[in-house]
Order: sequence, then structure tokens, then C-alpha cells
Amino acid sequence: MGLQAPRGTRDILPAERVYWQYLEGIARQILERAAYREICTPIFEQTQLFERGIGEATDIVSKEMYTFSDRAQRSLTLRPEGTAGVVRAYIEHGLHSQGGVQRLWYLGPMFRYERPQAGRYRQFHQLGVEVLGSADPRADAEVIAVALDILQALGLNDLTLMLNSVGDREDRSAYRQALVDYLTPYKAELDADSQERLQRNPLRILDSKDPHTQAIVKEAPRLLDYLSPRSRAHFEQVQSLLQDLGIPYQINPALVRGLDYYTHTAFEFQDLSLGNEGTVCGGGRYDHLVEELGGPATPAIGWAMGLERLILLLRDRPLPPRNQPYLYMVTRGEAAERQGLILAQQLRHQGYTVDVDLSGSAFGKQVKRADRVGATVCLVIGESEATDRTVQVKWLASGEQVLVPQQELLSESWRSRFLAAS
Repeated sequence: MGLQAPRGTRDILPAERVYWQYLEGIARQILERAAYREICTPIFEQTQLFERGIGEATDIVSKEMYTFSDRAQRSLTLRPEGTAGVVRAYIEHGLHSQGGVQRLWYLGPMFRYERPQAGRYRQFHQLGVEVLGSADPRADAEVIAVALDILQALGLNDLTLMLNSVGDREDRSAYRQALVDYLTPYKAELDADSQERLQRNPLRILDSKDPHTQAIVKEAPRLLDYLSPRSRAHFEQVQSLLQDLGIPYQINPALVRGLDYYTHTAFEFQDLSLGNEGTVCGGGRYDHLVEELGGPATPAIGWAMGLERLILLLRDRPLPPRNQPYLYMVTRGEAAERQGLILAQQLRHQGYTVDVDLSGSAFGKQVKRADRVGATVCLVIGESEATDRTVQVKWLASGEQVLVPQQELLSESWRSRFLAAS
């Protein structure tokens, strides 16, 4: 076999790409209505951005990053997530100096070296939002509500919102010690990853998928019991706002997310139809990250959605019908082919989608091909039509056919007839 895509990557072919376009269109529409502005950052950054931002003790930094040296021996890393790059851009370009709250969103590929599985790849795509400049619990409720709007607009209704608070630094410091004290006697019974995390990153043990470790953790101290009055008040306000918005949730004390920068609210949307890999959106508050990366103290919150998992769900659902006609140009003979190309280009300039058959095969084969690719109307030009500068308009669904002058198709009266066919 010849060259293939690298393990953990995949090609998105045109038949699947329509689902991606549909998803991106829905997300863009909802985010723009909520006053979020798009930002694009490089797919590689200085390695220290992720070491400082995500945390050197995390699995992402210690095991999963694609890091390389360029010709000047600078250490660079393909971005494993989107938040650190957005925060770096926020600081570098002084967005904080504009005052107020910055509502930003991004979409693009991320890279992590991990075991490929259904809906998870080494090159994967994320849609994410970041709200920088507000410590108000309303920001927490807003980003959750916007995420739910997108997921429900895509037809996902079997969703569960998991909610937790990971407190602030002081809360986690006290809790961390209590958790280590509880887990240390069980160290030999923990799975290998959890044994390694016990001193390095013990909160991640709460997120273990190993059944025996989960059973041990079930009786562990709860982080919620170590929240300061301020942290508890913030979490209670978030819950109250979600209730006001009619958004149901479940409190999950084991939900800690995998990144060191999280503070206070942490959340995930899960779709039960995906089983153990059911998380389709996850995020939380990160009130210290901007400052840790050299910017001013700036509270912030955000989330990211894994698009591959959403596409798995979307492909089980029919897409809405096209809202514009798909015209297919069928021609035979030199003069007809030239006229067909000119007419197709004129129609494209008017906003139509026009596919030109370049095969030169018999009319019947071309019409069958038009039906196969999902066209709604065939425009047929043969030798006689070329001589008269006319075109046969054939509606594929009904079989109706009418002969009209080519230039007449460019009039507004034909737009409604084409739209009716779509």
C-alpha cells in the first residue's frame, strides 16, 4: 500500500465536510448573536507558553505535546489546546487596555499524542470561547448557556450538564493535602497512572477511568467541603443563575478537568449516546492564567467543544435541506460546451451553485450524474440549443422540462422558480 495519513490523523472528504460546514455555520450564527468575536492564533507557539499555562505536571505537557526545535534551536509546540494561545494574544496585543469584557471565539486544529479512538485523534478540531475580564457569576452562566444553545441547535437533546467548583488556589492547597493523606494508604491498589499522579497531580486521580480506582475515590474527601465562603458563594450564584435560565445540571464532585489553570466553576456537557467518551464540551473559570503569563490580573472563563465527537452524532441525523438551488450544466458539442461554461459562470455571479459536467459523455449519463450528486435542476445545451442560444431547463424531481433563451435565466423571475425546486 502507498502513502497513508499518519496514525491518529484523518482526511475529511467532501461527503463528510458538509456536516462540518453545517456545524460551523450554526456555531458562528449563535456566537455572533451573543456578541462574541472570532480570533485566530498560530497552530504552534513557544513551548514555554503551554508549560507555564497548562502546567508541567499535567498529562498534556508531560506526555502528549508535539514539541520540536526550529532551525534557530527555539523550542516550539503544536498547540494542544486553544486557551493559552488566546490569552497570549490578549496580552501581546493589549486587548485588556480596551476596557470592558472581551468575548472571543476560535475554531481550528489542535494536536496531542494520545491513543486514537472513536471521535478522538492526534490532530483534532476544537470550537472554543473565552470571556476575559469578568469575575461575575453571570459570565459563568452565559458561557454555559451559549454552549447549550449550540448543542441544542445541532439537534443534541440527550445532554447532561455536569457541574463542580474546584475553588481557588488556597482551597485546592488544603484539599490537595487531605486527598493525598486519604489516598496514600491505597497507593498500591491504584492504577499505574494514578500512582504516578499521587504526588505530582493528585486531583487528576479523581478523574480516573479505572474501576478499582473509582471505587477508592468514591469515599475520598470532597473538594466542595474545602471551599472558602467566597468560593462557595460564587458556586451557589452560578447554580442559581442556571436555575433562572432553566438549565438543569448535576453536581459532580469528581469533575476537576485536566488543566492546572482552572479555578472555581468547572463543567462538562455529556451526551449519553457516546458512552464513556460522551463529553462533547468542557470548560471552566481560570482567574489567574492571564497574570501567570505576564498580563494584568484578569478573571476569565471559557470552554471548548471537540468537533470530531459532534460530527459522530450529527452523521446519524439528516441535514436540513439546501436553501439554494443546485444547478447542473449538461452540454454536448463544442459550441454548446463553450456556451454552457459562459452561462454557468454568469449564474454563479448571481449567487447560484452551478456544477458543470466536463465529461462530454451522452446526455443520459450526464443527467444521471446530476441526480447522483444531488442537483435539483439540469440545464441542457445541445447542438440545436447552441444554435438558437436556448437551454432546456429540466427539474429532476418532477421531470418537467421547458425550453427558454439562455439570457432569460439571469432574470429575477427565474430565481423564485429555481428556489421552489430546491
